[in-house]
Amino acid sequence: MLNLISILADELSLNPKNIAQALELRQEGGTIPFISRYRKERTGGMDELQLRDLFERYEYLETLEKRKQTILDAIASQGKLTEALEAKITACTQKNELEDLYLPYKPKRRTRATAAREKGLEPLAEWIQSLNKKNSPVVSLEAEAAKYLDAEKGVESVEEALKGASDIIAEEVAEKPELRAYVREFLLNRGLFVSKIKEDYPEGSTKFEMYRNYNVSVKRIAPHNLLALFRGEAEGILTLNLDCDEDEILSYLESQELRAKQREVRTFYQHAIADAFKRLMKNSLTSEARSLKKREADIESIQTFETNLRELLLSPPAGMKPTLAIDPGFRTGCKVSVLDETGKFLKYQAIFPHTGERKRTEAAQLIKNLINKYAIELIAIGNGTASRETDAFIAEVLTQLERKPIKVIVNESGASIYSASDVARSEFPNLDVTVRGAISIGRRLQDPLAELVKIDPKSIGVGQYQHDVDQKLLQQKLEETVESCVNYVGIDLNTASKELLTFVSGLTPTVAQNIVAYRNDKGAFTQRKQLLKVAKLGPKAFEQAAGFLRIRNGKNPLDNTAVHPESYSVVETIATDLNLPLTQISKAQEKLKTLNLKNYVTDTVGLPTLKDMIGELEKPGRDPRAQFQYATFKEGINEISDLIVGMELEGIVTNVVNFGAFVDIGVHQDGLVHISQLANRFVDDPKTVVKVGQVVKVKVMEINETLKRIGLSMKAVE
Repeated sequence: MLNLISILADELSLNPKNIAQALELRQEGGTIPFISRYRKERTGGMDELQLRDLFERYEYLETLEKRKQTILDAIASQGKLTEALEAKITACTQKNELEDLYLPYKPKRRTRATAAREKGLEPLAEWIQSLNKKNSPVVSLEAEAAKYLDAEKGVESVEEALKGASDIIAEEVAEKPELRAYVREFLLNRGLFVSKIKEDYPEGSTKFEMYRNYNVSVKRIAPHNLLALFRGEAEGILTLNLDCDEDEILSYLESQELRAKQREVRTFYQHAIADAFKRLMKNSLTSEARSLKKREADIESIQTFETNLRELLLSPPAGMKPTLAIDPGFRTGCKVSVLDETGKFLKYQAIFPHTGERKRTEAAQLIKNLINKYAIELIAIGNGTASRETDAFIAEVLTQLERKPIKVIVNESGASIYSASDVARSEFPNLDVTVRGAISIGRRLQDPLAELVKIDPKSIGVGQYQHDVDQKLLQQKLEETVESCVNYVGIDLNTASKELLTFVSGLTPTVAQNIVAYRNDKGAFTQRKQLLKVAKLGPKAFEQAAGFLRIRNGKNPLDNTAVHPESYSVVETIATDLNLPLTQISKAQEKLKTLNLKNYVTDTVGLPTLKDMIGELEKPGRDPRAQFQYATFKEGINEISDLIVGMELEGIVTNVVNFGAFVDIGVHQDGLVHISQLANRFVDDPKTVVKVGQVVKVKVMEINETLKRIGLSMKAVE
């Protein structure tokens, strides 16, 4: 079998030794965040992306190797395994190539060729094949076919005999790996996707209007267009075909298979080849080509979702400060929740500022009382129904106060999903779903990551055709993204929820629950090593998790850093050499910069890890997320009807897709900045220009109130 490490080294341009050690670490139970952060010496400094690509490709090749062995055994059991075939199978690195080689030997349902063989027509097919050469003698196919007439076997005419022989030859042609590979590549590189809207849907009546009479190269189709076409086809609104130049394909197949000069044999072979393509190859390979393009579109769409989710999860936190959280509403009122600086729920109150002047006055007084009583520093207002009106009301209240909290409109996508979830019921069993929703809005402002991990990422609203892509792959990639973000930031061991702890490297849901139970029973952790007292948290889990868990104001200052406990002795040696107590080492930044790190290299700690440690000591407990910022929506612009073409506004990016970015400008309907309007230069990928959560300035270019569409431009205000 193949040397997988050698293949991986060539494909990924990585050192074979580092690959072997990375795979060994993975097999020992190492997580990707742990390996990339704390085992750089063994991997050559591979980052998370490189490790994921490595492990995914290794898994693919390993699965391929197992499949090869199954196929080799199956062909050998038929007595048909030759040295040449075995060499071809062994050399395969792609599943399509492998399955093409296996196809002629693969057990299949009864076919026309099978039936012809049962009728004893294989010798006739072999005889005709022997005539397929330049200097074949002139013979009569009908005369030879007459020898195979047999009423008992169901061969009652010469035509039936020749048809059976043709079926056998067509199947053999259709199963040749090199011909299948050619047709597949032809469809992928030179085919066209062609769609038409069905007659049942008159012009302008469907969201798929641009695909009414649409054709585009299979090779160049944009992923979002392909996913839209597949959705339209699934919904029965449009027809979708993969067309190609069939004459050119048949011409090629004939050039490879047809050698006879004799007209009768040549004509027979031409019909067999055409049958091989149109009946046996076209549909299956068209389906394969569609599946391959769908897979490509899925992967790109999922990558976009991953990027958006990462930006959202790593949104700058406003900080753990006393917060007033408001879920706005008109007739049903606004749900107001008070949270302390740890996110703990303190109080709930409903107010009705939009149902008459008396109620508005009462609501204003209540808000002022809550702000003063709880020393509120942040006010989070959900961006749903009545958000702008509630925002204006709160702004009015704040003018009457000397000390003004920061007021922010918060994207509440998925808050309703959370409020009705098992997680929310477990956290707040005695609270109404609307109260839970308000609490979630407030916590999102305090620390987006800690709150958003409680929600299924697919419900957060930053995907593109997320319901149309491979759901298993999507779930896997989104979980990897959440895990990566949680471990990148690091979490407070004493305040983290069970849901947040679950995504920490090395921790299972059961262990996460046990950590919370231990904390509730024994009180706050004061040292990382106490984790070893938690039920089911053994040395391996401790190794994987400890560096990502922080203890503020603990017994050991290093417990509030990303320095792993296994390296504490090295830091202690450095502190001794600098003649500093451990508690003061982070304040000696200049001294740390002058250290000759080579003096501290050990068998397990090399220069890459030492450099990371010094960087962490210079900024202990630092949150790697960016500085908090928020958009200021323009007063008086609350609905689409308030917009005017040419108006310049501030907004916040809510979603980035292949064709542009959606921006919340405060009118309950996100506007689209098309990719062509993102910048005064060509933009190939919107993700290189904008990201979810970014505050941007836009100009209104187009308004369609009927379809609720808003066209925006960023380049017009650059």
